[in-house]
Amino acid sequence: MASARQPAGGRRPNFIVILCDDLGYGDIGPMGGRTIRTPNLDRMAAQGMTLTDYYAPANVCTPSRAGLLTGRYPVRTGLGYQVILQNDARGLPLSETTMFEALKPDYATALIGKWHLGHVPPAWPPTQHGIDLFYGIPYSHDMTPLSLFESQGPGRALTQSPVDLPMLQQQFYARAERFIEDNQKRPFLLELALSAPHLPEHPNPAFRDRSDAAAYGDVVEEIDALVGRLTAKLNRLGLARDTLVLFTSDNGPWFEGSAGPLRQRKGGGGYDGGYRVPCLAWQPGVVPAGRRSDAIAMGIDFLPTFCAMAGKPLSSAPIDGRDLTGVLTRNEASPHDQLVLFDNEDPVAIRTQRWKFVSNDYYRGRLFPTDEKYPQLYDVQHDASESYSVANRHAEVLADMRARLKRARADFAPFKSSQIPAAFQRSASTHQD
Repeated sequence: MASARQPAGGRRPNFIVILCDDLGYGDIGPMGGRTIRTPNLDRMAAQGMTLTDYYAPANVCTPSRAGLLTGRYPVRTGLGYQVILQNDARGLPLSETTMFEALKPDYATALIGKWHLGHVPPAWPPTQHGIDLFYGIPYSHDMTPLSLFESQGPGRALTQSPVDLPMLQQQFYARAERFIEDNQKRPFLLELALSAPHLPEHPNPAFRDRSDAAAYGDVVEEIDALVGRLTAKLNRLGLARDTLVLFTSDNGPWFEGSAGPLRQRKGGGGYDGGYRVPCLAWQPGVVPAGRRSDAIAMGIDFLPTFCAMAGKPLSSAPIDGRDLTGVLTRNEASPHDQLVLFDNEDPVAIRTQRWKFVSNDYYRGRLFPTDEKYPQLYDVQHDASESYSVANRHAEVLADMRARLKRARADFAPFKSSQIPAAFQRSASTHQD
């Protein structure tokens, strides 16, 4: 078990994770987007740090969220395959230690918004996982039946109410703001898991028809406005310096949205467009203003980072994430030697600080192995679009990256499911959230 250290100044910081659903790398100004107006995110980046080479833990929803909450590659959690469907009995095992549990009992905890880690017991309700307050929906807002649930802790009543889709993000934000107000005198961890801009869009009337990017842009501009309200609220309460806010997405864009210069989209093969997403860090006076860092990072890093900053020990379970405190506060290099990218439960790509190696891509409806005839090695510091393989110019690098992928496949093979989940055996659905 890792040893804990006392946080600087003796006060444990607050943590807020704003997790969007299917927001693309190129959808916001700090990542180079120009079509959708995001003045509040632009301001957040100017006052904090932009992580340009941050990766979601997976290229689709459920495994990505499992990785973020546990600090572990999703295959370890049993949720590495596809997403949880309505007729699915899978869920986040109670044996997993979530970031909420890792900060207990010192922190008030809340998950507000989209859960999508199991909607039947024992994984349901989310308050089974160290969450004091759950207010949200069980899965994506395009899945039915859909209700809005609230529970104030394990063993407490779970209330259910209808969903007003155009107002849903505002409802999530209002409940999050109330949680902050109620817990402003003690440390808290809040995940605000917005269900937008996942398709179909349901623009709030106050934002409808405002964006040049049509309904998708309207929804992203609403998200931007909510971020502005949140940072303003923290400033008014005098909590800004004591609160680390991380803004990101669970995976790349689906059928709409922009992956910016990156290749591919949500649910694709091993290329970056499905995994590499926006990430902004904001904590005035702690995270230096106006910094851009290309240090490789991933959502699995949130749990160990929060534990380090809060002076809390890690669990004895293997943690794949690393502490990003040095990156965020001192602009240090990445603590990762490499990141492994999975398609379902199989490693399909390796990213180091300079290099990217891709072994598989989807082609004509199947996962196509490229390495035997068409080795795909990219110098991503010069070719972020992964357009031109340099395998024939860097034989030693190619051999090293192949060896890394081989080791990753051997390391994670024991965690693979013996068969595909029953929900996918019963359904021909190709729905990917």
